[in-house]
Amino acid sequence: MAAPVGRSTTKRPARALLLEAAARLFYAGGVAATGIDSITAAAGVAKKSLYNNFASKADLVAAYLADRHEEWLALYRDRAAAAVTPQDCVLAVFDAYIDHANFAYEHGFRGCGLLNAAAELPAGAPGRQSVRQHKEEVEGLLRKHVAELLPQQDEVAGRVARHLAFLLEGSMARAGLEGGDRCLHEARMIAAGMLAGL
Repeated sequence: MAAPVGRSTTKRPARALLLEAAARLFYAGGVAATGIDSITAAAGVAKKSLYNNFASKADLVAAYLADRHEEWLALYRDRAAAAVTPQDCVLAVFDAYIDHANFAYEHGFRGCGLLNAAAELPAGAPGRQSVRQHKEEVEGLLRKHVAELLPQQDEVAGRVARHLAFLLEGSMARAGLEGGDRCLHEARMIAAGMLAGL
């Protein structure tokens, strides 16, 4: 929509426009299939703007992965802020994944954007390491909250957290294939049962 005559408009920075466009296109069509021209066209900026903000497409992919990580952490923090018990905190991790599945994706939910991107990157690529660090951080959050339920039982807490992480990631993969959050809700119920039995 055009701004009224006589009023100044605040132009969004090209970097933000490029990241927003890349996020939509990478998630919908994949990292490899999305070219620089498509990203700059979707962002409404010149190709020069891309290279003024990112050294390469790989640099843009790295920024996309970092943004996806922060996006998920924000969902988790919102859920964790309302948690009362350690069990609630564990389930907040599952709830953040459910929230992620229910974003209004342009072409529907396709699973974890980080794992989708990692699947396209070659072994040893820095982006794959970023995704691995994200998944390890998620498991670390689970371990921290399970350890609050099982004081002085670090080994058991670590094992339970690992099982929960596998449950979470497996349900996310299935949810992405199915295009909805049903598997994530089922995983949350399984997790709640596991926690009740500790």
